Amino acid sequence: MNKKISLGLALSLVAIASAVTFILTSFFTLQSFNKKIVDVNEKAKKYSALQSLDAYVRDNYYGEINETELNDGILKGYASGLGDKYSRYLSRDEYIEELNSSQGNQVGLGLSLVEDESGYIRITDVLPDSPASDAEILPDDIIIAVNGEDVITEGFEDSCNSMSGVDGTEIVLTVRRDGVDTDFRLVRRTIELVSVNSEMLSNYIGYVQITSFKENTPEQFIEALEKLTSNGARALIFDLRDNGGGNVDALEECLDPLLPEGVIATAEYKDGHSETIVHSDESELDLPMVVIQNENTASAAELFSLSLKDFGKAEIVGMQSFGKGVMQKVAELDNNGAVVLTVASCKTTVSDFYNGIGVTPDHIIKNESDSYDAQKNKAIEVAAICISEN
Repeated sequence: MNKKISLGLALSLVAIASAVTFILTSFFTLQSFNKKIVDVNEKAKKYSALQSLDAYVRDNYYGEINETELNDGILKGYASGLGDKYSRYLSRDEYIEELNSSQGNQVGLGLSLVEDESGYIRITDVLPDSPASDAEILPDDIIIAVNGEDVITEGFEDSCNSMSGVDGTEIVLTVRRDGVDTDFRLVRRTIELVSVNSEMLSNYIGYVQITSFKENTPEQFIEALEKLTSNGARALIFDLRDNGGGNVDALEECLDPLLPEGVIATAEYKDGHSETIVHSDESELDLPMVVIQNENTASAAELFSLSLKDFGKAEIVGMQSFGKGVMQKVAELDNNGAVVLTVASCKTTVSDFYNGIGVTPDHIIKNESDSYDAQKNKAIEVAAICISEN
């Protein structure tokens, strides 16, 4: 039998539903409002304290204030206050330098430098096809002055910083070699950095060293890979020791020819959503592989090691890696500076997140001596075993 609801009861139910909806909406709106009020109050306190400090400094500071440096310092302090060792603010000049580095370029002289025990600057390496190599400056030369300013007087860091500059600008280095001081007049220029080196070892084992992942790394990597395989390589060793990571897109391009088709690695963001950061197509290199890593292998370099291990493509030799499994994004700001901000955690589709943990090698080997590379020799041994088993 059909039951009918009276018009009055129906109106009452609608009224009750509306009231409940209003109450719930009001509750969540009030929560959101209260949170915003707290945020506004916190921001007000923060900027009020900064305004008070600024007013006190401007009234009492004895020196001159460089407004650009002051603003950069404030923004650097904000990024530092996050307590994240990977997030940082970049000034305009630092951002330009970061862009050049990410692309695999360097504006400068082509020198690797350390502080000498004498207090001067010792050259440890000279890049080929650079202003320094063209001038025949050599490793172990000592820089005692930059543009006539004594290095010890100016300090190591300031002297090194003064060697940086714009493409096409001139600099004079006073270099001491065998007790003789000579002035070298150099012109800074853009230098393409080499991040991939390769050679064929005995038993047709191809060796590929990757020092970082720059935008130009994949081109160098593919060229090395094709050269080794066309020359008959029967196994490959990838050396990622001291590789601090770099560009994730470059990492993907390097992994693509080595791995089977599918999603290899993902990144998880603050709101909980995930994105694919490494995908491989159907082409896959069918050769035994070994990766060498150490405690300084980090970030994208760790993801390279872990991806090859997780998908059954390689064994890992060396030490537990650094454990930087978070990804940074560079965002340009209105003042032409930029913020480098940690935005996601990374992992392969096989393993869990490795941030703070690192990648565990299959063969734990520590280099005990500078004269004997135990890690590389173990990698050669593992590669040779793989060749004999195939």
